[in-house]
Amino acid sequence: MSNLEIYCVTNKRINILENFKYKLAIVGSEKFENNYLRSDKGKNIFDKEKYYSELTFHYWYWKNKLDLSNQNWVGFCQKRRFWINKNFKDISINIDNFKESLLIEPDPSWRNYESIICNPISVRDVKNSKLIKRGWKSIIRDPSILINKNKKNLLLHFDMHHGHGNLKKAISVMNNKYKQEFYDYVSNTSVLHPNIMCISKTKILNHWFTDLFEWLFNCEKLFGFKNLKGYDTGRLYAYLAERFLPFWFKKNTKYLEWPWIFFENYDE
Repeated sequence: MSNLEIYCVTNKRINILENFKYKLAIVGSEKFENNYLRSDKGKNIFDKEKYYSELTFHYWYWKNKLDLSNQNWVGFCQKRRFWINKNFKDISINIDNFKESLLIEPDPSWRNYESIICNPISVRDVKNSKLIKRGWKSIIRDPSILINKNKKNLLLHFDMHHGHGNLKKAISVMNNKYKQEFYDYVSNTSVLHPNIMCISKTKILNHWFTDLFEWLFNCEKLFGFKNLKGYDTGRLYAYLAERFLPFWFKKNTKYLEWPWIFFENYDE
């Protein structure tokens, strides 16, 4: 089976992984050692890093490093969010077994699949108090959201956290081959595959990046950058990509969901 190349994107040093098998990639303004890949050389969108976050490196990889002849699996993770071996799924992970838990080679079960995406999390369990606070515009239009869990979908979740109506506006400038189907997806799906993390082969990744950045650059004409601020909209383009990624890989590839962890208890 092919090997696995994992790129871990971070804006801070991850000392514990500097001699590990992952390729570390830096975004942001800090200066690191030479063993960190940078995304401000060659063809890049480094000046948009504040709004694109880890996608700044994804774009750089696509334009400067992606090799269509590479037969390896290639994947992306990020600071605090990592792929893990499936046998660690139900094991408590701490600093002592952290590196041991990390995925470093393809699993035999991948033979029948073309892509790996994150295990999902539900967006249905939002409390009504939070829904009223952050989703009142949606409730005014449809009060049944408060009692019907089926209406607590990705579209509502995005409206609550990243600007009411922004996802629908973004979909309006999407390529027609995805527009209606993606709108139906976010309107009828109540799970989020988070983190803009995927693993696939380079030919598929090339198609993914082509469709993703075509859409996001169209979105720039709608939202620009000047009014994007704070948690809600500061990284709007990354939040849009996070919703599009699972839809795209589910539609265009034979995919497998895979365990991941949020882990920050390492010395940075």
